[in-house]
Amino acid sequence: MPVSPAAIRANTMAARDHEAPAHGSGGGIDPQRVRAGRRQLVILGLLFLLPVIAAYLAYFVIKPEGRTNYGDLVSPQRDVSAFPLAPLAGVAGSVPADATMRTLAGRWVFVVAAPAVCDARCQENLYNIRQVRLTTGAERDRVERLWIVTDERDPPAELLAAHEGLRLGRADPQAFAAAFPAGETADPGAHIYLVDPLGHLMMRFPVDADPGRMKKDILRLLKVSRIG
Repeated sequence: MPVSPAAIRANTMAARDHEAPAHGSGGGIDPQRVRAGRRQLVILGLLFLLPVIAAYLAYFVIKPEGRTNYGDLVSPQRDVSAFPLAPLAGVAGSVPADATMRTLAGRWVFVVAAPAVCDARCQENLYNIRQVRLTTGAERDRVERLWIVTDERDPPAELLAAHEGLRLGRADPQAFAAAFPAGETADPGAHIYLVDPLGHLMMRFPVDADPGRMKKDILRLLKVSRIG
């Protein structure tokens, strides 16, 4: 059926009305429409944050009776996304130049800090985060491992060969201690830390951590959060 000129005019007017800017009757910007647009932006932002917020609530606030987390919740929450990481030139797995913790955003990140010589505790921590990641099975791609080297040397090649996929960055030990609190031990290098996909320091595991109990913590977090 052919379309009449009157119908074409009506449709054109409706399209123009739909595309018109948010002006009020006096020709200025309509405050009500501006507020509505801002509300939409806030809602979109909350939708993006909701999975991580849900993880925090489900894991640390709404706990089923008898369930306790193994790692210590870092409180108040710390945004470490801007923490600087220097590259290790020529070392496989190194972060790029001008990197920060934000470079690893989008995944849950286990963090270990130690000098390049990597003593027995450092090696145990690296082993534990490798094994815990592997035991998450199909979810392991949502988990990253980071060794922050706290001196100017490079780790031994044979040690790195045992930890395929490990990311490395360099940072000053005092700066690390300020950003990653050690709690009562006062030794940040003794702990394994967990950073959430948005760059917030979330958890600190005990010295000589039990990898089986660490696994339970990370699996619960992966289950209740779909970010990362």
